Amino acid sequence: MLQTVASWADRFEKLVEDMGVLFSRSEARLTFRLYLQGLLASVERKNSWQLSETMGLQKPYAFQHLLGRAVWKADELRDKTIDYVVGELGRSDATLVIDETGFVKKGNKSAGVKRQYSGTAGRIENCQIGVFLTYNTPNGHALADRELYVPQEWIADRERCKNAGIPKERIFQTKPQLAQEMLTRTLEKTGKVKWVLGDSVYSASKLRQFLESKNQPYILGVTGSQLLFFNDGRYPLSDIWLEIPEKKWQRISCGYGTKGPRFYDWYLMRWNATNDDFYKGILFRRNPKTKDNPSFYSLFAPIGTSLEDLALGQGFRWTVEESFEESKGEAGLDEYEVRSYTGWYRHITLSMLAYSFLVIQRSLEQKKAP
Repeated sequence: MLQTVASWADRFEKLVEDMGVLFSRSEARLTFRLYLQGLLASVERKNSWQLSETMGLQKPYAFQHLLGRAVWKADELRDKTIDYVVGELGRSDATLVIDETGFVKKGNKSAGVKRQYSGTAGRIENCQIGVFLTYNTPNGHALADRELYVPQEWIADRERCKNAGIPKERIFQTKPQLAQEMLTRTLEKTGKVKWVLGDSVYSASKLRQFLESKNQPYILGVTGSQLLFFNDGRYPLSDIWLEIPEKKWQRISCGYGTKGPRFYDWYLMRWNATNDDFYKGILFRRNPKTKDNPSFYSLFAPIGTSLEDLALGQGFRWTVEESFEESKGEAGLDEYEVRSYTGWYRHITLSMLAYSFLVIQRSLEQKKAP
């Protein structure tokens, strides 16, 4: 155990050294180190006040300065974090998962905050929404990129944006547009991955076309209202699935959960894509016990990809939910008290780096295990 702790300490120092080049002033480098160390510590709430107390600082001013006024770029740290994650966890069978999470806030001053649906809370809340990209391989999964969703009414109110530190060049972007930005950055570093996954929020036609233009396979959720040519007309998927013959459904596991294999009933409706190497289609999934509660997925897959491959690929989507849960619980992703646009990006990126460090250390220790 002591040897494990020592090796983690050495790796932490190496990480701080590698990332510290982004901070030109020695004071900022030291504060960065302390903040990252605090995010990794056992602290009840990982805000500036409690982190300062844990790290032996009398006041939170140094951490507040790091998140607000210090000279450094969160996007540069994001880029180095992606390189770190891919360098340590990277494999040819990696997947990228798009999803969002909510950060409940009081008042109306925090950048991008409004009453909107939060999947985290399962209801409409006064919150900020962050769109994230998770990088996943059998070696582990970590948050690779992030963007703050800024609603249209914020962008229309330039004075409000100015007060929250939102740059004047920031335009309104939908969640799929933010996802495409992140995918563009990450795919430049990773090359083509095995799958891009996401729910129906991220199945916009332009995002699918973008991925198809790069020959990048995807499995993206669509709603039951999606119309599809079937037999003699166009019908919603919520009607079409009822017409699938019972014998055509196949029961396949989409991977292991906490209680063992996760079995669902699957059906693939396939048609040819625009080139000879890929096909497109709709993947249907239903509850194997009640034979209801269907889900639908639009897909773009290499020729020869089986239904079993598709089921296993779709099953990796859960990794983003675990990444959210663990990064909030272990690296303080949601425990910031900053209101500014800059502060949000800085804290979130630092938390992503801290969580990536934890994931990578666990992966390295598992490889050493007999």
